[in-house]
Amino acid sequence: MAQAQRGDPEAFRVLYRDIQPRLLRYLHALVGQDAEDVAAETWLQITRDLPGFAGDYDHFRGWTATIARHRALDHLRAAARRPPQLTIPADDLASWPAADDTAQHAIDDLATSAALALINTLPPDQAEAVLLRAVLGLDARTAAQVLGKRPGAVRTAAHRGLRTLARHPALTGEARTRGTPSR
Repeated sequence: MAQAQRGDPEAFRVLYRDIQPRLLRYLHALVGQDAEDVAAETWLQITRDLPGFAGDYDHFRGWTATIARHRALDHLRAAARRPPQLTIPADDLASWPAADDTAQHAIDDLATSAALALINTLPPDQAEAVLLRAVLGLDARTAAQVLGKRPGAVRTAAHRGLRTLARHPALTGEARTRGTPSR
């Protein structure tokens, strides 16, 4: 942390590479396809304010989640005020080449999207508690600071959310159809 605060690019790169994937998953649940844009705004604020940050790595992760949440809420407010954008015709997109392995990204995105879709079926307080605790890996106290709640409320919401997810048919392998009694 101290090296990153002093401007060491390698130390900052280590922090970024550790936090960015989980941060994107959290932001994807909050803002959808705009997660990378909001993450970029988050990292801009982090780099600007990092020299004044006081705390250890765990506090840094909580501070990062707080900044990301604020940027996401700002983004959602701005999007609500913005008129709808014109879409690009699919024929135009076909001519744009990909710079990386699109197939592997698609496979990774499906797994991540499926997990986030399940989390998004939870009530909002449980979904965000699960995201902060399980996806970002924050402790209850830090997640509570991000959400403006008590640690016990965050632990309870995360526990209830995880318990609900554990009983979800998609995770238990149950395929229930209408009219078929369960055993």
